[in-house]
Parts: sequence; C-alpha cells; structure tokens
Amino acid sequence: MTANHDSTLKLTNKIGVIVDSFGIGVAEGLKKAKEVGADGVQIYAVSGEMDPAVLTGAKRRELRSTIEGLGLEISALCGDLAGHGFQDASVNAEKIEKSKRILDLALELGTNIVTTHIGIVPEDRSGPIYEAMHRACMELSRYASSLDAYFAIETGPEPAAHLKSFLDTLGGKGVSVNFDPANMVMVTGDDPVQGVYTLKDYIVHTHVKDGRRLRIVDPKQVYGYLGYNKMDHAAIADMAAGGEEADFIELPPGEGDVDFDAYFRALREIGYTGYLTIEREVGSDPSADIAGAVRFIEKYRGLN
Repeated sequence: MTANHDSTLKLTNKIGVIVDSFGIGVAEGLKKAKEVGADGVQIYAVSGEMDPAVLTGAKRRELRSTIEGLGLEISALCGDLAGHGFQDASVNAEKIEKSKRILDLALELGTNIVTTHIGIVPEDRSGPIYEAMHRACMELSRYASSLDAYFAIETGPEPAAHLKSFLDTLGGKGVSVNFDPANMVMVTGDDPVQGVYTLKDYIVHTHVKDGRRLRIVDPKQVYGYLGYNKMDHAAIADMAAGGEEADFIELPPGEGDVDFDAYFRALREIGYTGYLTIEREVGSDPSADIAGAVRFIEKYRGLN
C-alpha cells in the first residue's frame, strides 16, 4: 500500500488524536495535540488523574476549560477496563458501574462517546461467556441510551458481521462501534471497507491507524480471553523491528494494508460525519508519527 491518495475525495470530518499516544501526560499531551493540528482529542479515563473518582468537581470544570481554551474538543473518552472485557460475570457488576461513571464524566467534559473493548464475542451464543457479555452490554446500552450517549466497541477482535449480529440483539444503539480499520487488517484479516458498510448503523467514532498482518493469528492471543493471556503490542513491534517473526505490525497511515481511499469513501457514503481519531500504539517518536498522520488525513481534506 502506498501513501498516494484520492484527491477527489474531499473529507469534512474533524481530526482527533489520542492524547495518551504522546506519552507525556494529559496536560502536555493536550498542548501537543493542538501543536500537530488536531481538532479534538480522545483521552483514557480509567486510572490516574483521569479516573472519574479522582477527577471530580472543580477539576472537571478546569479540564474542560483548558481543552476549550486550546480550541479543542473531546472526540471521546476511552473506558477500556481490560481483563477480557465483560466476559467474566463475577467482576462485571464493578466494571459496569465504573463504565457508567466514565460515561458520566464524558458528558461533563462535552462528549457523549466512551470507547471500550468488551472482549471477543464468542460464536457460541448458549455459553456462559456470551451470556455474561450480553447481560453487561444490555445494561450499558440502556444506561447510555437514557443519556443520549454511546459506549463504542472497538472493531478487531471478531469479524464485522459477527459483531453486528451481537449488537443487533441489544435492542438499541447505546452500545455502538468505534471503527478501527487496522485492527481488522492486522488480526482477523477482515475487510475494513466492507466492515464499514456492515456496521454502518452503529459507527459513532473511528480510528485512523494502519498495519499489516504478517501471519495468521488467533485473536484470543491478541485481545485476551478467559484462559488466554493478552499479547504485549510493544513487544510485537520490537520483534518486527529486530527482524524476528511477529504476527502483525502497526505502521503509519498509508504505509500498511488499509486502503484509506476506499475506507474514507465508505465512511462518507454511509454518512459518517464524526471524528477521524489518530491512534499510535508503537514507535520511538510518537509525536512525529502523529503529526505525519494529521498531514495524511489533511490531504483528504484538501488542506495540504
């Protein structure tokens, strides 16, 4: 795949960046996001200074004021609680409560989207893992819908068609989709362009990320599953850089196997008007990589 782009495809979507990708803390990350030309930011809100139990009262108002003062807005918060998502019924009550508090925080900060991973959706609908995930997502969907908000599941752990079949059982759009094309390319080998059309009714946020699958891999080993351990993505990147065999590699946008001409066109055709948010999980110079990704998207907006 090359970095050439379709100059006739004029996007109007805003550009977001994940503040945490800079690796310099929220305050400095916000400044860096403005510096590289982003319109908005996505921020992890699970632990540390962004934990809803820590960021309270005046701190929330101060953060929102800081973001607005920089001319930015929040595209979404990230509320990924890890630990196989919502597969383990014994810990779901606590996770659901924490997820709700993250969504409350999101709304106070000016966004109605919290992205998350729920765990790989099992093929077997009759088993306990599927039941645990379904019960949890039903509750989250009802809560989000009551606030005109969304929990957005990130694509990648399972093919788009299977994810849609799960979402269709929830009876609403409170649990929707954060579409990440690179995850699909790198892990399941699913076609992200077709995935956009398949999941069109649920996409509320997207990531701009690229990569390449180097060999077939079991998604359970990448995303984790009860009885499996999750891979270390940084270690995978180091393996690939050192010439060792890895299952996939994340690459700057335009250098991997995501067909961004077709991906962006599909998003436009389904009427998606939300954020294109850059995620960079590897690399020794994330600021330069993210700035390059902003320029990559700007070509599609006719800005450079």
